[in-house]
Amino acid sequence: MAHFDLSDGEWAVMEPLLPKDSCGPKRKDDRKVLNGIFYILGTGAPWRDLPERYGPYTTVYSRCNRWGEREAWKGIFDALAEECEDSLIFIDAAIVKAHRTASGSKRGN
Repeated sequence: MAHFDLSDGEWAVMEPLLPKDSCGPKRKDDRKVLNGIFYILGTGAPWRDLPERYGPYTTVYSRCNRWGEREAWKGIFDALAEECEDSLIFIDAAIVKAHRTASGSKRGN
């Protein structure tokens, strides 16, 4: 199992939250696709650099976008947030931007 891959317990929670109503051919392994999405989000790598073990990057990219358009990610986030009693106190400082002068003035005041 790679660093970004879902454990069996995590997959058991996530699987029922994924959209099931799709037209066209039967979808490939959703778990592998989710692992690929998490790999890209965790590393910041371009989609084209997705390791082959996650399948074609075009499939992973398309599924990520389609699920976003159908608001599946919001549903997943909301369901997972309900499971964690401390979910409202987590803040990722990586997304908080500050102006370059936010650390103080040149004179140290």
